[in-house]
Amino acid sequence: MSADPITHSLPADLAPSRDSTVLRYQLEHWAATTPQQVFAVFEDGSEWTYAQALATVRSTALGLRRLGVQQGDPVLVWLPNGADGLRCWFAVNYLGAVYVAINTAYRGGLLDHVVHNAGARLLITLAPLAERLNADKLAQLQQVVLLDGGTVDLPALQQHGRGTLQQGGELAPLQRPIEPWDTQAIYFTSGTTGPSKGVLSSYTHLGTMSRHTLARRDGTTLLTAQDRYMLNLPLFHVGGLVVPLAVLAVGGSVAVLQGFDTAGFWPAVQRTGSTCVILLGVMAAYLVKQPPLPGERPGERHTALRHVVGIPLTEETLAFRQRFGVDLTTLFNMSEVSCPLISDLNPTLPGSCGTPRDGMQVRIVDANDYPVVPGTVGELIVRGDEPWTLNHGYNGDAEATARAWRNGWFHTGDAFRQDAAGHYFFVDRIKDAIRRRGENISSFEVESAVMLHPAVREAAALAVPSAESEDEVLVALALVDGHTLDPAALIAFLQPRMAHFMIPRYLRVLPELPKTPTNKVQKVALRAEGITADTWDRERAGIRIARDKFTT
Repeated sequence: MSADPITHSLPADLAPSRDSTVLRYQLEHWAATTPQQVFAVFEDGSEWTYAQALATVRSTALGLRRLGVQQGDPVLVWLPNGADGLRCWFAVNYLGAVYVAINTAYRGGLLDHVVHNAGARLLITLAPLAERLNADKLAQLQQVVLLDGGTVDLPALQQHGRGTLQQGGELAPLQRPIEPWDTQAIYFTSGTTGPSKGVLSSYTHLGTMSRHTLARRDGTTLLTAQDRYMLNLPLFHVGGLVVPLAVLAVGGSVAVLQGFDTAGFWPAVQRTGSTCVILLGVMAAYLVKQPPLPGERPGERHTALRHVVGIPLTEETLAFRQRFGVDLTTLFNMSEVSCPLISDLNPTLPGSCGTPRDGMQVRIVDANDYPVVPGTVGELIVRGDEPWTLNHGYNGDAEATARAWRNGWFHTGDAFRQDAAGHYFFVDRIKDAIRRRGENISSFEVESAVMLHPAVREAAALAVPSAESEDEVLVALALVDGHTLDPAALIAFLQPRMAHFMIPRYLRVLPELPKTPTNKVQKVALRAEGITADTWDRERAGIRIARDKFTT
């Protein structure tokens, strides 16, 4: 005799609340309680109150429903940051459908892969983007919506319906409530080590991630209803998605920018009254190397900006805090997790990602998933105390899901070490590690040292073949506008700052480093080019690096 299936829900004090987790119910709550509070401001000066945001989202959702979108359906949204991008995302989730974001830089085979993986019937985009679609790869699409009303001479759009998002009318009730464990979004990894994978993310996962981007390790938020969180990262990237969601959690507001611009950053802060921002990658380095602002005094906050989430915590990030007088936190995150490591307020230890936050279990392990001793480099693996707080797999890729989630832990693919005080340090992507003359070298640490030079805007360290054995270190770099750099002078600059075996043999100066569509340095392209004719060779220039005095 078989037992009856378990159908009961978790007790209310254990299960996550719909009202505090699900986008639809959060938006409805604030529209009812603070309807005139500003929710979003845009670059053209327009804004939405919470009441206006709900009305706009409901109207757009009605248009999607008339096009046949049902609860649980994936919907492809291929739009830049702005009011249209925000309302279409929210409208998809308002129906309980799944938001599938496409990077606006995608084209060719990568675009084909993403469209195919999503399995969606409907795509929302603009005519200039739709021109890139490959008619042979759109078999499952039934409708393409061009929000700009443009026309495209493309067979793909002749084979599929040309939908429009009609306005007005009443929206039918949901078939069932949207649950915190329902899939909210599919977004795609950078593709630095292979084809981009579609990360399956629940409302609980994205909500947990968003709440901890600006919080203490115990989960106490540092964001208030009076804050305006600047969105300068794209809505196809988790760094962008978490910003409106963090605002929804507290009833604050968001400043929606098209992207990050060094020269326009401070004017945008001033214009929008932004109080918080995430500075990712080299953003802080770009800003701290700019000339002083009019009337700027070191250590004084001259705008509304009060808090910066700086990732990673480099010397430039620390210098940004000192120069502009803001509070600072840092953390470790990736698309698949939810900020498992968070720093104290105003950390001072360069390279540290903080320590594990409440609700997360973290280990650094060897190749067999056994913990390593502190100080030893291993892979960071994580899992949450509560269900659904991390990703629940890769869309249509059971093999990659099983590989990442083996032994009950999510494997980040990132090499970390832990110091005696318990701080965690990112070392490298495991596949980016360099080994030179018996020593393991972190490309991240090489890049951090090179970036300290005032003429260097961005840098990428990578392994190239050595004539002797193992690897040599090549650094590709781009310079701050208006600067030049003598390679020998950079080597002299690095010698007191790096172990002798880490100092690069090869330097290559480029106008810009090649990037993935998610703006990460594309090291695979640099590796493929290798040692080019314009690469400077330290040994050919006659510069030898002596071993450190106490090296055996």
